[in-house]
Amino acid sequence: MSVDALTELVPLPAEGRIFEQLARPGFHDCSPSGRIRLDALARWLQDVAYADVEEAGMADAAVWVVRRTRIRVERFPRFGEKFTLTTFCSGMGRMWAERRTTIARLGDSGADVEAVSLWVHLDPEHWRPVQFSEAEVGLYGPSTAGRRVTARLRHPPPESAEDVLHWTFRATELDIAGHINNAAYWQPLEEELLRDGEPDAIDVEIEFRVPCQPGEKRVLRGGARRWIVGADGETHASILLALDGTED
Repeated sequence: MSVDALTELVPLPAEGRIFEQLARPGFHDCSPSGRIRLDALARWLQDVAYADVEEAGMADAAVWVVRRTRIRVERFPRFGEKFTLTTFCSGMGRMWAERRTTIARLGDSGADVEAVSLWVHLDPEHWRPVQFSEAEVGLYGPSTAGRRVTARLRHPPPESAEDVLHWTFRATELDIAGHINNAAYWQPLEEELLRDGEPDAIDVEIEFRVPCQPGEKRVLRGGARRWIVGADGETHASILLALDGTED
């Protein structure tokens, strides 16, 4: 798979809803070098997504669960800097939608980070995938310009691994849905980056398969791919890593 096969990063829409929010990296968001970590960026993405639906009066209309996220960092945000997060709906399917987010330094016309996530739209009572209401389509549909997206899994199942990292998720990483929050899945990759040398830029996509509970997992590593696997062999998430515009 080439880098072009990662989820597309579409530009700002000509019309439709666009939401903005200010953010700055905190002490708990950054590595010792002052670079914001990928798990902190993932928290920014989910927080600005919720802020958007809340500001639009749609917070009680559905529960949203992340299926896939791509984060392309041109330059890592750093401690002490301020940023504008700009987000919009970039595609819709039957029971899921895509959200694009741009992270730019306050007052700067260029983006430091571009991200896109696929979110599954769940009934807030039974937590099952459900179609969008007319109000939701009317609010978020115009910015998609009719672009349709699918929720099909795109990453392959685990293949032969060059090595295995043992990883433990903690109970403190459970979210209000009762499973490990999506941001915590970026931490094994962050551990690897901190061990092997921090990059100046990165392009990486994570795909979530089965919700995870606290406990020990295995992180299988093969080339540009990573798989987070439970003790029973079930794959919870997969990671596709592309550095310097190339992929193994």
